[in-house]
Amino acid sequence: MRQSKVLIPTKKEAPSDAEALSHQMMVRAGYIYQVSAGVWSYLPLAYRVIRKVENIIREEMDRADAVEMMMPGLLPADLWKESGRYETYGDNLFKLKDRRDRDFILGPTHEETFTEVIRDSIKSYKKLPLVVYQLQDKFRDEDRPRYGILRGKEFEMLDAYSFSADQAGLDEAYDKQARAYRNIFDRVGLNYKVILADSGTMGGKNSQEFSAPAKVGEDIIAYTDGTYAANIEKATSKFTGVQQTAEPAELTKKATPGAHSVDEAAESLGIPADQILKAMFFMAKMSEDEYQPVMVLMRGNDEVNEAKVKNALDCEDLTLADEEDAVKYLGAHPGSLGPVGVGEDVQILADNYVKVLVNMACGANDDGHHYINANINRDFRVDQFGDFRNVKEGEIAPDGQPLKFTPGIEVGHIFKLGTHYSEKLGAQVLDNNGRLVDVIMGSYGIGVTRLLSAVAEQNADENGLVWPDSIAPFDVHVIPVNAKKDDQMAMADELDKQLTAAGYEVLVDDRKERAGVKFADSDLIGLPIRITIGKKAADGIVEVKIRKTGETIEVKQEEVVNTVGILLKQLNGEAK
Repeated sequence: MRQSKVLIPTKKEAPSDAEALSHQMMVRAGYIYQVSAGVWSYLPLAYRVIRKVENIIREEMDRADAVEMMMPGLLPADLWKESGRYETYGDNLFKLKDRRDRDFILGPTHEETFTEVIRDSIKSYKKLPLVVYQLQDKFRDEDRPRYGILRGKEFEMLDAYSFSADQAGLDEAYDKQARAYRNIFDRVGLNYKVILADSGTMGGKNSQEFSAPAKVGEDIIAYTDGTYAANIEKATSKFTGVQQTAEPAELTKKATPGAHSVDEAAESLGIPADQILKAMFFMAKMSEDEYQPVMVLMRGNDEVNEAKVKNALDCEDLTLADEEDAVKYLGAHPGSLGPVGVGEDVQILADNYVKVLVNMACGANDDGHHYINANINRDFRVDQFGDFRNVKEGEIAPDGQPLKFTPGIEVGHIFKLGTHYSEKLGAQVLDNNGRLVDVIMGSYGIGVTRLLSAVAEQNADENGLVWPDSIAPFDVHVIPVNAKKDDQMAMADELDKQLTAAGYEVLVDDRKERAGVKFADSDLIGLPIRITIGKKAADGIVEVKIRKTGETIEVKQEEVVNTVGILLKQLNGEAK
C-alpha cells in the first residue's frame, strides 16, 4: 500500500495533556484523533491493529467453543432496574430518554441483555452449556477520561457469557475462557499477570483479572516472585499479629485539640500510632431502601480495604458517611470517632490486627477528645472481625514470599457469576429431573481498544511505537530515500510485489519528503521491519532495520523476502 494514499497525520509534538507514553505516541504517529474528552476516532493504522486483535480474539474464542453474535448498544432501562444495577452502577452509566419519555441506557456491559435472550430462548438443560460473545463498543461516563484510549467514554470490548445448568458446566466454560485469554494476550505480545480480583459491580464471588504491568496503570498488583498475584482489593498477607499481654488500664478521656489524624493523635497522646484505633464510618446500602451505618476499626495507619468490607457485609454499595450522618449516629465529626458507647444501630467491624491490641486509644465521639486504655468487650463491642485492610509491600503472601507492588492496566476480567443475574431476571431451565433451576452464568471481558494502549505502553520508546508483528498495521515499511529517483521507486515496487506475494503486508513510503522526515515518521509508526532503499540501490543492496532493537543489516534484493521471514520469526519467538 502506498503511504501517500493513507491518512497518517503524524505530528512532531505530543498533546500538552498527554501523560502516558502510549497516548503521546499514538497521537503523534497518526493512529488516533480526539473528538472530545474520552471520545476518539481510530484512524486507518489503529483500525488495522484493532482488526488484527479482533481476528486473534475470534480464532481463540472459536477454539473455546464460543459463538459470536451482536447485541444493541442502546438498551431499555427496564432490565437494569430489574437486576438492581440501574441504581447501583453509579455515575458512569449513561442514562437517556426517548421521545416517549421511556428510560434507556448506553450499554456499559451486557449481562442483563444476554440473560434475557437465554431466558426467552432456552427452556431445557439439553441445550446447555452455551457460550456466546460479541465485539462491540461500550459506553461509560468516566469522570476523568485520561491516558488517551486507555480510559475513555466509548471503547470496544469483547464480552462473552456462558450459560449452564450445573456448576460443572460453569467450571468448564470458565477454564476454557481463561485459557483462551492467555492465548490471546500471548499472541498480541502483551506482558501480563493473571491475578485474583474483586467482582465489584458485576456480582458473583469468583473472578480473575488479566493485568498488564505499566507505569500508568491505575490498579495496583500485589505479587511475589513465586505463584501469588492479586489486585490490591483482593490481596491478603499472612497474619503476624502478636497478642499483647498488658493488664487493661482504666479508660480515660483526654482532650486532643486539633488532632484529627492518627499521627496527630499519637503525638498529642504520646503513644505509638499502632496503639491507636482508626475508626472509619460508612453507610452500607443493603437493599433499595435499607442503609446500614457501619464503623470499621483499623490499627494505626493501616488502610481500610472497602472491597473486603463490602464483601463481608454482602451489601450493594458502600460509601463513606458524610459529616451529617457522623453527627447523627455518633455525635461527633470524623477525626474524633470511636467505638466506645456506640449503639446497636451501628454495626462494628474490626480488622484482625485490632483483636490482639490492649489499652488502645480511640476517638471519644466528642470533637477534640480521645479515650486511652480502651479494650475490646470491656469498653466496646466488635460485631465481626476479619481481614479488612490493604496489604503492604514486603508483607508475606500466602505462598510464603514477600509481596511486591507494581501498577497495572486491567485488560481482561473473567467472572463466575453463578445465579446472580438469572435469579433476578427469571432465567430458568428444566434439569434432567424435570425441575426448574436457575441458569448458572459466567461473564468474560477484554478491553480491545484498551489492549492497544497497553501493548503500546509496554513497547513504545522515545522515538515512537514498537508493534509486535502479530498486530502491527503492516509487517514491513519500505522507504525509498528519494522518491524522485526511478531506480529506487522501481526497486520499492518490486519488493512490494515480492513481499506481498510471500504473504506480508507492506507500506511503501512514496511521499516526496526528505529522508529525515521519512525515517522519523517510520520510527513513530513502529512497523516491525524497515527496508531502506538508498544509494546502493544501483548495486541491488538495501538496508534492513529491526524497529525493536535498532539493529541494521545490508541485504541483497534477492535475499530480502528470506531475510524478512527469518527476522519476523525471531521477533515472534521473542514475543512468546
